[in-house]
Amino acid sequence: MNQSQTTQRVQISAADPSAIGLFGLAMVTLVASSSKLGWTDGVSFVLPWAIFLGGFAQLFASIQDAKHNNTFGMTAFGAFGLFWLGVGASWLIQFGVFGEDAAAAVDPEQLGIAFIGYLIFSLFMTIGAMETHKVLFIIFVLIDFLFIGLSLSTLGIMPEAMHTLAAVSELLISLFSFYGSAASVLNDHFGKVTLPVGKPFGIFK
Repeated sequence: MNQSQTTQRVQISAADPSAIGLFGLAMVTLVASSSKLGWTDGVSFVLPWAIFLGGFAQLFASIQDAKHNNTFGMTAFGAFGLFWLGVGASWLIQFGVFGEDAAAAVDPEQLGIAFIGYLIFSLFMTIGAMETHKVLFIIFVLIDFLFIGLSLSTLGIMPEAMHTLAAVSELLISLFSFYGSAASVLNDHFGKVTLPVGKPFGIFK
């Protein structure tokens, strides 16, 4: 007696998480750049935005992109979400939250080494961004300059010039990320290109 077995696959539709991820990036870089540019003082009130917008919002987008089988988006949002949580934790150490001994043992050059690691990451992700859209590619190029500025200024190499490079790059990241987030929401909401983001370069695909 022959038996036939039918396999059915159920696909659950899920929203594109890029909008919330880019909004999180836009908010944290806006607030952080205001401090670097001297518009505001200190990082105490940058910290909650680093944790909740820079960290949790981008981690949420990363998890959702994983459900979309989007390796690039999952890796980008996940890595940068963890970056901002790491930066927030570093500030907490400097503030003495984890004890005076931990604050006294801070070596800023270790943070500079971490920035170099993220520069390497952002460089190869920039290559991948060439096959997403041009707004995202521009954001990654600016992130490259941000990490160049952060790395060199933290390591004491041309600190003033590199600090300025990091500050300006971070502000531009915020502006382009706001645009990218708005485009992701409005283009999907209206079902047409309301805010153009540019086609992929088409070099590798």
